[in-house]
Amino acid sequence: MVKNRNVGVVIILSLITCGIYNIYWMYAITEEISYLNDDRSFRGGKAILFSIITCGIYIFFWYYTVGSKLMIAQQNHNKPVKDNSIIYLILAIFGLGIISNAIIQSDMNNFAQ
Repeated sequence: MVKNRNVGVVIILSLITCGIYNIYWMYAITEEISYLNDDRSFRGGKAILFSIITCGIYIFFWYYTVGSKLMIAQQNHNKPVKDNSIIYLILAIFGLGIISNAIIQSDMNNFAQ
């Protein structure tokens, strides 16, 4: 099930908790996308573990993968299809991952309605 989260609250909590909420959010979004696509290989625990093991390098791959999997979910659920995977990745590379998170959450909120 996809949870509707306020984009502003996600950003504020990520900043206030110095990124701890962002780790939970990353886990939750990964699980929700896995649920939408019925994909058992894309899991939140794996994403967090690989991010820790690779000292954060995996996060760039995660942003691209989330964009691709969101596009597939949009196709499967007859939603307007947008492939934002490159946008997510470029923003993350330039240190603007929080903006990518806001866009991802906005796209995820479309599934919660």
